[in-house]
Amino acid sequence: MALQDVCEWQALDTQGASPHLPQVGVWAVPRGCDPQTFLQIHGPRLAHGTTTLAFRFRHGVIAAADTRSSCGNYVECPASRKVIPVHQHLLGTTSGTSADCVTWYRVLRRELRLRALREGQLPSVAGAAKLLSVMMSRYRGLDLCVATALCGWDRSGPALFYVYSDGTLLQGNIFSVGSGSPYAYGVLDRGYRYDMSTQEAYTLARRAVAHATHRDAYSGGCVDLFHVRESGWEYVSRNDAWVLYSELQKLPGPEKEGEEEATPDRAGEVGEPSAGPGPAPAPAPAPGDSRMPAEIETL
Repeated sequence: MALQDVCEWQALDTQGASPHLPQVGVWAVPRGCDPQTFLQIHGPRLAHGTTTLAFRFRHGVIAAADTRSSCGNYVECPASRKVIPVHQHLLGTTSGTSADCVTWYRVLRRELRLRALREGQLPSVAGAAKLLSVMMSRYRGLDLCVATALCGWDRSGPALFYVYSDGTLLQGNIFSVGSGSPYAYGVLDRGYRYDMSTQEAYTLARRAVAHATHRDAYSGGCVDLFHVRESGWEYVSRNDAWVLYSELQKLPGPEKEGEEEATPDRAGEVGEPSAGPGPAPAPAPAPGDSRMPAEIETL
């Protein structure tokens, strides 16, 4: 005490106002309030959204997503990556909290690698989806937010599964996740066919994501396109969403084509349909950067 009196030392008031930011893991809340309860009641409500989609067809599985990461009304990153490779024949789309999605994909990579070392081969797509579903279901009710579509090719052929953080596991041919998914589903339901060609599938995926980014405020940036084949996944392209949407608007829509086919031939007999041109061929994919980001790591 004598040394403190001589040096006139005083303990810092940790509860008073301070010009410095709180330490890591410490929240500045009013006195007498529990930090966790206070943040649940008065904490910020950060709206976030995205547009991701995937569908199966005879040549594999297509996965596409926008690249905008939003935090409320703030665009946190305009060029993020929402399609994450797991191994050479499996990748997944990410929707929800970015940190949760990246963390659980790292966990999934580790578990699949360990199983491959023990069993001598990688699990099937269904096995990987079941594993991820079981692991995340243990954290149900703890504000975990992960919604993913696992796209892969195994011994049974192309496979597509939807997994949610509460343990939901679904198998299907078409899945779209995120705030822009209603708009993407409208395009997919109209143009999807299992026997599409590869170029038709690329065009449909680009069109669906581009229309969703135009209507959804939380989706935007670019359109990433991936294709899972029997030989493995392939990064097809990255196109600017606005440029892609503008180019798609110039193409003749199916409604206009139908009207032209139903127009009677005025030069011929009354009521006789004209022999107009048939449907326009599928447009070639818009040019994009087919280079894969260098930071992607595969097993």
